[in-house]
Amino acid sequence: MSTAILDTQEAAPPAQQAQPARTRNVGIDCLRGLAILLVIVHHLALPFRLPLGPSLLGAWLPKRLVDAVSFNGYEAVFVFFVISGFLIATRIIDHDGSLEGIRLRRFYAARARRILPLLFIVLAVLGALAWAGVPGFAPEGEQSTGGLLASALSFTFNWYEGRTGWAPAGWDVLWSLSIEEVFYLGFPLLCLGLPRRVLVGVLLLWALALSPLRSLVPPQDEVWFEKAYLPGMAAIAWGVLAALLARRWTPSKPQARAMALCGALCLLLAFVWGDVAWRHLYKSGLYWLCIGACLLLLAFHAHPPAPRRALAWLARMGELSYELYLSHMFVVLAVVAAYRALLGEDNAWTFVVYLPVLLLCRVLAGWLEHLPGRLRMVVAPRARR
Repeated sequence: MSTAILDTQEAAPPAQQAQPARTRNVGIDCLRGLAILLVIVHHLALPFRLPLGPSLLGAWLPKRLVDAVSFNGYEAVFVFFVISGFLIATRIIDHDGSLEGIRLRRFYAARARRILPLLFIVLAVLGALAWAGVPGFAPEGEQSTGGLLASALSFTFNWYEGRTGWAPAGWDVLWSLSIEEVFYLGFPLLCLGLPRRVLVGVLLLWALALSPLRSLVPPQDEVWFEKAYLPGMAAIAWGVLAALLARRWTPSKPQARAMALCGALCLLLAFVWGDVAWRHLYKSGLYWLCIGACLLLLAFHAHPPAPRRALAWLARMGELSYELYLSHMFVVLAVVAAYRALLGEDNAWTFVVYLPVLLLCRVLAGWLEHLPGRLRMVVAPRARR
């Protein structure tokens, strides 16, 4: 998941603790909500699940629009990477004054508290379903339940997939979490060990090398081509650089509006006309994604949008993005199985399930949001006895 998927809202600097705490940034939450929406729809719309294109609704919609809605889950994860880098770096600067002032113990403890409780719960459920042989969760070929669990817990899941092939669908979302957490294990050490200008230079080179880093992997190695560590980390570096820029420069409201518009156009280019960017703009789709996300983040950070009732549902999806990311495949695979049991291979009515799937995912994520805390309350009294 992404940790952009995580709830990492900005806190006030230590010198300003007497001021009121910042409220949630609706713009950033909506951007995360859009990204997680694209991920869920992508996993539902794959041709071997419940594709939208062959449905009765798909026949009435432009193919480019159907494809943009259905097949941008991978690109949305890169948007999450950028948001993650921005939020984490902003939070470090707010708490510790600068990246080089990072306090390792506080940083790692905060990451563990946020990531691990829900991850342990999800892995326990995944392990039980795999042990029971449930399709979509049971390992095949060279993989084993123990290997899947060990790689998830050690944040080497994408590397494990690269060696053994595609993971079961229910487990596959864990690859991006591995990229993020390996980055955040090493990033604080870079902050402490490198002079500021050198650190910025390394991050800049890393960010600009996103596409060449992907090209290092042969396209025929399709798993590792998509899920290698360094390209995903390059997208996180874009977010960190944007956070450093936000620290030094605050655009005016007109500038922020122009930046938000340009950012939205960059995302539209990547999501809707990604094939054009690939063929005619030097395979630059992921760069447009990163630039667009950075522009939107800078604009929203400088001048947070006012909450709007019409977008409250999308902002709430952003708040729950970590829970949604880790849990949505339980709903997707269950609904796909139910649909096929009822209608077989008839794709005419697949569009009917999209809204119910999103609602079910939202309900499950809302329940999971507080589950780790409830479990701690149940376990703690027993531990005291």
